[in-house]
Amino acid sequence: MENALGRKSYILNLLGAITFTVGVTMLLPIIIVFIYGEVRTGYTTLLAFLLPAFLSILLGLFLQHRYEFSSPDIKGAMLITFFGWVTACLFGSIPFIIALKVPVVNALFESVSGFTSSGLTVFTGLDYMPKSVLFWRALIQWLGGLGILTFFLAITFRGGSTSFTIFGAESHKISSTRPVPGMYNSIKILWGIYTLFSLITLVVFLLEGLTPFDAVCHMFTCISTGGFSTHDASIGYFAQNGYKNYLLIEYSIVFFMFLGGVNFFIHYRVLKGDFGAIFKDYELKWYWWIMIASVLIVMFDHLFTLDLAKGAISVFRLEGFFAKLHENFRYTLFQIVSILTSTGYSTKNINSDFFPVMSKQLIMALMVIGGCVGSTSGGLKVLRVAILYKLLGREIFKIRKIKSAVSPVVVNKKVIGADELGKVSALFFAWMVFLIIGGMITAFFSDLGPWEAFSGMFSALGNMGPMYIPAKKMISLSPVIKITYIIGMLAGRLEILPVIYLIRFRSKR
Repeated sequence: MENALGRKSYILNLLGAITFTVGVTMLLPIIIVFIYGEVRTGYTTLLAFLLPAFLSILLGLFLQHRYEFSSPDIKGAMLITFFGWVTACLFGSIPFIIALKVPVVNALFESVSGFTSSGLTVFTGLDYMPKSVLFWRALIQWLGGLGILTFFLAITFRGGSTSFTIFGAESHKISSTRPVPGMYNSIKILWGIYTLFSLITLVVFLLEGLTPFDAVCHMFTCISTGGFSTHDASIGYFAQNGYKNYLLIEYSIVFFMFLGGVNFFIHYRVLKGDFGAIFKDYELKWYWWIMIASVLIVMFDHLFTLDLAKGAISVFRLEGFFAKLHENFRYTLFQIVSILTSTGYSTKNINSDFFPVMSKQLIMALMVIGGCVGSTSGGLKVLRVAILYKLLGREIFKIRKIKSAVSPVVVNKKVIGADELGKVSALFFAWMVFLIIGGMITAFFSDLGPWEAFSGMFSALGNMGPMYIPAKKMISLSPVIKITYIIGMLAGRLEILPVIYLIRFRSKR
């Protein structure tokens, strides 16, 4: 390992630049410390950000000065990707350790969950937590929404082959057309659209009556499909606390979560006037239909399993029926969009009796699927699921017809090559392996049942947030399980390949 890094010293240069970037962003919560008077109650939160910011800036400057920069090859880029994310998460955890005095594993878990925009949490008492800490939790989700390394590339003007290789290592996507020539220009456009949507989200939240602090924090965690809230009750807080526009708040969040789950290159096409892309793009059509079908199935399941079967409503009392139906639709739509986009907000706990058994099973399946390629969402991605479906159709076609018959897999009028098909199949297999191993580790080191044990790894690997493990139980889980989920969140965010490469890289030393 050391010899390899010696041959690739530019890795340390780039890691230094990433560390410096994280340190600078860590200065932003200090503004919140002074705005909300936290400095008057002691210097804990001030030091919680000032100390790690100072250390990471110094370390970053030292590494950049000590090691020369050069453009990485793809193997070096994968190492930069993995260690860049780990470094960001390690430094990002220090404020939690100092300000909240939580165990290191819990702080690292929260930091990884934030930067990977997963939304899993081991923190409670959010309503009483220092606002600077809540702001940092939200900010790291926004930074991680499009990828911490793409943020680094965008603000440090690292163009050319550096942008291409690092972006490729961080985002193992199915090949898609870039909006403009040059990877660096494409990254700038992605962050431009992301920032525009973020500002629109902020304005809408303010108009709907959220406090400026809640509006900013939920803006960070909504469009990034991260899901960290400033309240233990998540988005359900606004209905529970008498916000008169709580319905508008919920439906607007559904809309912005949906936008975050769509390929940002599609957003670019729509903003350029190609409105037909909303309905013509193959993956987006799947995305629409999965969402609509899931909402209808869960509504039907709840209606006939609970409401009608238990006499909660009657079709003969139309006024009560339609009121109950709207409540059913509202809770269902919110949770389905939240899960499919991997945001993780909630207005109704997915482990509650509101969701019958079949609905809970469907929700776990959506955790695997996730949002679109090129979005801020986690999961295997809708496009890959659609391609696997086409592969199944091709094999059935070959059985019915001559085996040697040519039957290419075509998406958006482009033939998907054998290499890409192989990557999709390999990634799906890796997902299944990670899910099984993670579920087994959870079961072995806890007293959870099989349903709960598997749901934890489903949520971690899919960067989801919600799971069937109760919140209090999650906090008390073994550190072994939490470390497993940390690896799962990183693997899911990096789409597994850099993690597997690192394991193989170390095994060959």
